[in-house]
Amino acid sequence: MNKLEVKNISKIYGKKVVNDKITVTLENGVYGLLGPNGAGKSTLMKQITTLIKPESGQIFYNGKDIFNMDDDYRNILGYLPQEFGVYKNFTARQFLQYIGALKGLKGRNLNCRIDELLELVGLYDVRNKVIGKFSGGMKRRVGIAQVLLNNPKIIVLDEPTAGLDPQERARFRNLIAKISRDKIIILSTHIISDIESVAKETIMIKNGKLLMKGTHKEILNHMQDKVYNIQVEDECDIDEIQSKYKVISIQSDVNSIVIRVVSENTPTEANVQLVQAKFEDVYMLYFDLEDAKEI
Repeated sequence: MNKLEVKNISKIYGKKVVNDKITVTLENGVYGLLGPNGAGKSTLMKQITTLIKPESGQIFYNGKDIFNMDDDYRNILGYLPQEFGVYKNFTARQFLQYIGALKGLKGRNLNCRIDELLELVGLYDVRNKVIGKFSGGMKRRVGIAQVLLNNPKIIVLDEPTAGLDPQERARFRNLIAKISRDKIIILSTHIISDIESVAKETIMIKNGKLLMKGTHKEILNHMQDKVYNIQVEDECDIDEIQSKYKVISIQSDVNSIVIRVVSENTPTEANVQLVQAKFEDVYMLYFDLEDAKEI
């Protein structure tokens, strides 16, 4: 069993506290990292990958400080940044051979590992084609393959499904679920359905602070009796409702308009129905939609 313990870490840029005394414990499985732009998600991931050091606090892997482990920690770490660069004139096999050499892998074991991973990510049949001709989803699968070359115990993925079509996103989620049994996988994304599909727990961050951590059921329990449908007949009523509640969606038909809202208190409008909460409702309740650029 792997254990990653983030203990009371803080990071400050100038006068801005980007991570503020965050404490979480992670074990094998997929964890969704959810929050608006500017929440401090990328900064937290960069500290977990040792790219930057916290001002205070510590991060432990199986009881050892990761910043004291040096290469011993990086050897069990895999990282896929949001902007993943590839050499477009390399074939998939050549690129993985190059990355493998940088990680200190070589010889027959490396080549066998590359074939195994290309099969796993569904690229074995195109292993000798240049990456420049790959689709966005195929390039992301090359990225996952390079992450897995050294069989890491901790994998950090920053917006891995951004820009992918639904079929590629589903393929990606299935792959993540398949490899997560003996690994800690941290998945940062704005696509809520990706977290719902694969994460055993979600970590929610707002303004640099840990807002909550829990299973989907535990988090949705916070939404009990807070999501409602309000039915109106006049479009003029929409503006008034938007001024009073956080609106999730507006659906119109010939006879009426149904407005889904999140509210701490029962709406006072005439036609109100309490409905089952979804993960999207959680996001709307706890996060503002107009956010600054993420640090």
